Amino acid sequence: MLVRLFVRLVLLGVIIGIAAAILPGVRVHRGIIWLAWVALIFSVVNLVLGSLFRLLSLPLIALTMGLFLLVVNAALLAITAGLSDHLDVDNFGAAVLGGLLIATFGWMAEVLLPLRRTKSRNRIHRHSVDVS
Repeated sequence: MLVRLFVRLVLLGVIIGIAAAILPGVRVHRGIIWLAWVALIFSVVNLVLGSLFRLLSLPLIALTMGLFLLVVNAALLAITAGLSDHLDVDNFGAAVLGGLLIATFGWMAEVLLPLRRTKSRNRIHRHSVDVS
């Protein structure tokens, strides 16, 4: 379980680093170690505030068919930038694009490298009874 958590954290750090490299309004300062620190802060902010923001904005999320989640992700990225000296987000547009890239790359990583345990629906029983 800790290994999966560590891998997910490293992967999030890589994704944030890619987003910062692509977008001119998002910057990560002082190297890879601090990128991991930013990923940890973003994870905690997403865990604590992300669920609350999604719950409070559920009517807007439903009304906009999920597009309001971009605003929620932008707010989480901006809060992370406010809590860390190693992440800078210039403006709301950069935060929206950064949140979009982080969500998109995170989804792609989850599709390519599923890190969650899935329960097998077609279990083979070792002891089968033959009634012939």
